[in-house]
Amino acid sequence: MRLGFLVKPLARPELRSHDSRRWQNSPHLSVSLAYLRDIFTYLAEARISMYRLSSELAPYATHPDMPQFHGQVAACAVELAEIGRLARSTDLRLSFHPAQHVVVNAPDPELAARSAADLAMQAAILDSMALGPEAVVVTHVGGIYGDRAAARARFVEHYEVLPEGVRRRLALENDDTRFGVADTLWVHRRTGIRLIFDNLHHRLNNPDGLPPWDTLAACLATWPVDIRPKIHFSTPRTEWMVEERSGGEQPTVRQARWARHSDYVNPFEFIDFMRMAEGLRPFDVMLEVRAKDLALRQLRRDLAAYAPDLAARLEPALGDG
Repeated sequence: MRLGFLVKPLARPELRSHDSRRWQNSPHLSVSLAYLRDIFTYLAEARISMYRLSSELAPYATHPDMPQFHGQVAACAVELAEIGRLARSTDLRLSFHPAQHVVVNAPDPELAARSAADLAMQAAILDSMALGPEAVVVTHVGGIYGDRAAARARFVEHYEVLPEGVRRRLALENDDTRFGVADTLWVHRRTGIRLIFDNLHHRLNNPDGLPPWDTLAACLATWPVDIRPKIHFSTPRTEWMVEERSGGEQPTVRQARWARHSDYVNPFEFIDFMRMAEGLRPFDVMLEVRAKDLALRQLRRDLAAYAPDLAARLEPALGDG
């Protein structure tokens, strides 16, 4: 079982996940890849073998009004091949999760086309790195637009006209408010798309009352037998959110929102979840937590202390974390 984190390593704050300069300064994928090489070195040193790439890795690469940025992936073919070899040499599993403006089922043809272009660009990066089929681009169904059934069917319609290279990389995740696992399974039955199970989203949005073991098993079964599935895991943030006010007014304590990810993983919830999943095929776990790699390293220490049998399943083998 691999554990992964998202985009920005907090243990090494000097490391950059991508070229974040504004368009006026001509940012480029080649700069992002130089940053990424340093991150890969850190991941190898920290024995972290799963990582989510920044969705901004190729800045402005699909912006409709900035054609000067459109050829970045092709221009960086040599650099992408080299960094792909580096990832494979350390058995590093990579993925993308496009930004919220990517909406596959958008009824607006222009938005749908821009979303497809973003997906195609990220799939092309993974292909140029010569990564295996375990490297996926994870998306959501999209918006409801007043008609759930039509919105779900429109995802299928738009998915079927995506280029084969995009469909080969795409995976679909249940979300916390709109489309639950029952919806993503409906889409899978019509497209064959692989499914990502998100445990917190399933707790927040499960109107059909699907039990967790059966639901997780159904999502894992959508992956080919020779590819290890992956899931998303998070626990809700429970801390008070205090909003300070100016002028000497009393601060306001905002109501807890259970969809907010916690800073660190609650280790006991994670252990309970993994115990619940016993008997299912092995899977990797992307941790969606605010403390990112710090939380991952803490969870490894917690597993060593409280669930040594689970710690023994970690890849690479657990050290001092």
